Amino acid sequence: MKTQVDTKARDAVLVEDASEIRVMGQPILEALPARAAPYEQVDPFILLHEGRMRLSALAGVDTKHPHRGFDNLWYVLEGSVSTGHSTGPDGAMERARLSEGALLALRTGRGAWHAEAIGADELEEGQADTEVRSVLFWVNLARKDKQMDPSAQVLQAEEIPVRQEGDATVRVLVGEGSPVRLGTPALVLTTSVPPAFQGFAYVLEGEAAFGANQRRAKPAQLVLLGRGEAFTVADASPGTRYLLMAGKPYGEAPLFNGPFVD
Repeated sequence: MKTQVDTKARDAVLVEDASEIRVMGQPILEALPARAAPYEQVDPFILLHEGRMRLSALAGVDTKHPHRGFDNLWYVLEGSVSTGHSTGPDGAMERARLSEGALLALRTGRGAWHAEAIGADELEEGQADTEVRSVLFWVNLARKDKQMDPSAQVLQAEEIPVRQEGDATVRVLVGEGSPVRLGTPALVLTTSVPPAFQGFAYVLEGEAAFGANQRRAKPAQLVLLGRGEAFTVADASPGTRYLLMAGKPYGEAPLFNGPFVD
């Protein structure tokens, strides 16, 4: 598999393993924040987590928690999971069922409750052994937009635009035909990258050479983009899968306060 669109190719300036942490008692791979990739180099992206969990492990766990000041996107790679968020009338909880390939885009704005009763619907249906693999990422909002009303948007797999680039399948989660828009122009897919954007790739499966300098990367590794336009991925093993996230930086220093980003 090879993707190359322009002669002004970007290097891969960093390849770093994700850290192993625990969230709600579950093991999680944390690619962002990363010690070697300060926020200024990945602005507007704040956090990227990958996790696998069996829904039975969350039985009786209070998973609901608040967020503020950013876009929270949850993409399901394998399995199916239900969740709730306070985006209904007057802050009422709304539930969503995310099947394999679905995307939940939650704009937390001035504040929202998130992840209410994760997996409760499946547990009630006797599907406690369901295993879910997903990625979660936070994208900053401009300070002028941080007091917006919270909102939620769910795209099921069949609603996500898909196209072919050579022998690569490109799913457009954000930008280029996707109904999901972030607070700043951004792409979450595999494509050429506008020169004003910065970002990274995150490898989910397989192995490939990234950037004009052909740096190898494998699963659970972050690949930081250098400056330029096209981003080349070549010499990929069969079944290689990765996320490419790039956006126009705000140039604002966010203030981190636990689950709030001001």
